[in-house]
Amino acid sequence: MPRAKKSDSDRKIFVLDTSVILYAHNSIMTFAEHDVVIPITVLEELDQFKKGNDSKNFEAREFIRLLDTISQDNMLHNWTPLNGKTKGHFKVMMNNHNKLNANEIFGEEKNDHKILNAALSLKQSEKGRKVILVTKDINLRLKAKSLEIYAEDYETGKIKNITEIENTNKVVLEDVNPDVINSLYEAYNVPAQDVLGKNMAKGNAYYILKSNKNSVLAYFNKEEGTMERVDKKTAYNIKPRNAEQAFALHAILNPKVKLVSIQGVAGTGKTLLALAGALEQRREYKQIYIARPIVPLSNKDIGYLPGDIKSKLNPYMEPLWDNLKFIQNQYKESEKEFQKITELVNQEKLVIQPLAYIRGRSISNIFFIVDEAQNLTPHEIKTIISRAGENTKIIFTGDVYQIDTPYLDSQSNGMSYLIDRAKDHPLYAHVKLEKGERSELANLANELL
Repeated sequence: MPRAKKSDSDRKIFVLDTSVILYAHNSIMTFAEHDVVIPITVLEELDQFKKGNDSKNFEAREFIRLLDTISQDNMLHNWTPLNGKTKGHFKVMMNNHNKLNANEIFGEEKNDHKILNAALSLKQSEKGRKVILVTKDINLRLKAKSLEIYAEDYETGKIKNITEIENTNKVVLEDVNPDVINSLYEAYNVPAQDVLGKNMAKGNAYYILKSNKNSVLAYFNKEEGTMERVDKKTAYNIKPRNAEQAFALHAILNPKVKLVSIQGVAGTGKTLLALAGALEQRREYKQIYIARPIVPLSNKDIGYLPGDIKSKLNPYMEPLWDNLKFIQNQYKESEKEFQKITELVNQEKLVIQPLAYIRGRSISNIFFIVDEAQNLTPHEIKTIISRAGENTKIIFTGDVYQIDTPYLDSQSNGMSYLIDRAKDHPLYAHVKLEKGERSELANLANELL
């Protein structure tokens, strides 16, 4: 039976801020049968973002194209139907004078206040309908609520329960039959059914199996239907110090797993393990790419820094070089392993790769490490993974609770999105590192400060 069409009073009006458009250019299509308003100030701000190679520049350009396609011959300030019978309408809201003026109330004329004025104007002209400002800017939401304007975050794509999903791929099983654990030590693997019974995991998962006598680290190989022992293997002289690190390195070194995410607070060894694993497998790949999202300080773009792109990126990439130097210093300068790292850098077999230039490329035969992945949007994560060609492996590392990018949080960042969407896929593995191994002093900071 077809759904009854809602009356005008039932349909809400959502006013979108620039931050929502830069997060997802197709956001105007995600409000079901409700109507969407874009303040003219948003279009003016998007005009400043349309040039460049960053994700926000791409989103701005795509939104402008989408708006042009939808509007066709209609005037933008009139209600225009969105595509599909179940969609509402949209229009661009021109600047209007209201009895209540946000510029006067907050004592400053700025674009945020013009967007608030657009919502206030709609409240006056569309009486009987609920007007909601949608923005990823927390401060703007607070200002809106002070003016008695309903305000909310853009919820589409947000992860509902990040605590539940981040531990998806690690399980501790108590009271396991000691004979099964002994078999794992003797034969390396056993039928998974002997351990899990009918509760088989959906994707790549790691287990700590315990009995009253002993314990073992194990990996569920879904393709083979077996439970395999996980040993604390060494990669380029870096040895895991705890069970979670052993799981992470196992996933990094597993040729059948092409996509890995490693979550953990500072000092848990995420980047170090990824780099060590990459160096251990350097012969299997043409190049090793390492990258981090650029989060400029004081809202300054890296363009203001002197030098070429490599010189501009180096200050942001120092943490990666620090980890590389730590691995190199496991050896004496006279040893070939020490010299090999220098050689890889000089011959550009190990290179810094700006993420801004990934779009449009096809990356084949590459081991790709993306550090601080929690500062990427879901669209940026998708863009990186979609560039992967044959024999490419991608490792994302980060802490979903340590966001440095405006308008992202633990539920809306790209790494959380990846964990949620890919958790059961056979090509993907996720590991959460829990114990800090950098130093006792670093652990003190994480635990007490």
